[in-house]
Amino acid sequence: MIMNSFDSALPDEKGYFGEYGGSFIPPQLQEIMDEITKAYLEIRKDPEFVKELGELYQYYVGRPSPIFHAKNLSAKYGADIYLKREDLNHTGAHKINHTLGEALLAKKMGKKKLIAETGAGQHGVALATAAALVGLECEIHMGEVDIAKEYPNVVRMKILGANIVPATHGRKTLKEAVDSAFQAYLADPHSQLFAIGSVVGPHPFPMMVRDFQSIVGNEAKEQFQALRGELPENIIACVGGGSNALGIFSAFLEDQEVALYGVEPAGRDIETIGEHAATMSKGTPGVMHGFKSYMLQDEKGEPEEVYSVASGLDYPAVGPQHSYLKDIKRVNYVTANDAEAIDAFFELSRLEGIIPAIESSHALAYALKFAQKEGKGSTILVNLSGRGDKDIDFVVENYGEQYGIPKV
Repeated sequence: MIMNSFDSALPDEKGYFGEYGGSFIPPQLQEIMDEITKAYLEIRKDPEFVKELGELYQYYVGRPSPIFHAKNLSAKYGADIYLKREDLNHTGAHKINHTLGEALLAKKMGKKKLIAETGAGQHGVALATAAALVGLECEIHMGEVDIAKEYPNVVRMKILGANIVPATHGRKTLKEAVDSAFQAYLADPHSQLFAIGSVVGPHPFPMMVRDFQSIVGNEAKEQFQALRGELPENIIACVGGGSNALGIFSAFLEDQEVALYGVEPAGRDIETIGEHAATMSKGTPGVMHGFKSYMLQDEKGEPEEVYSVASGLDYPAVGPQHSYLKDIKRVNYVTANDAEAIDAFFELSRLEGIIPAIESSHALAYALKFAQKEGKGSTILVNLSGRGDKDIDFVVENYGEQYGIPKV
């Protein structure tokens, strides 16, 4: 039930997708990572583990998530637009798919605590949920800017019993939250598991998170064929670290007739450093947070400042498998800016009655542009990776008036 990508030839045994990935960490920490890799490779073949996770997906998360034909959007934009409704999962996003797997792995390894970073708070909520379910402590590191911006998710994490640690340095967003979480993890890697929130980090995390997320693509492939009797012509997903995108892309990588689009945040200005987070569009290969991938970096190889209206997308690197897929030209990496994403946020809300996460709105924004310019008459499947409950206060405060919502 979990994934055909469990049988994928990539990564290799050292965690490389072509030239990307690997594990660039201190020797003492590498020993811990080797233990995690060994435990994961064993557990993913364990019928009891697969059964337990599958039952949680079905009875706890509510999988399979449905595919919805957005007929109103389709009529307006000229293509048949479908949504993979990951926003309907328990906790409101795709993140629960891998946090349950990470929590079960940690429990079986005898760990006492889950530690992680979060940007928009969806990974934090999902991990706090999984930790509560399996009886582990949970510590979430989150940038101060994002704590204020995504406060509803902060409250959810606290209700679920998680300890929230503010990241107070730099721009106080996702990259700084990762820095902070890594430092806390290094202090005690034996009793904690760093439950990384995307397909990033040292091996085995890009592989492991992808595997848990590939249930999205496996479901979508079966569902779309049942609905239409064919595969979608285009699949579109937002890309920050890239877990939701790889989740849905994974089942279609060998189907060359299916065009794949990963949508990065162009922010306020894609030509200005610090005003976007379009890693694949503007970055170059480098090493950060223990892995090699495309990253936004200065001449010294240090991460550049990044920005996006979506807290879950403002990361200066990207999953190593995405970098490989870019180089072999299997996935088209494109962009949507802040204004386009917010417009798509309101468009879906008012035409279909679905309030999306701002992250997911980037994918939808590109889908609408594509439908009008290149995709008329085609089929488009958008991975609606999360719901927008967490974003409504921020959106109304900053954009409400221009969409007819006066400030109170």
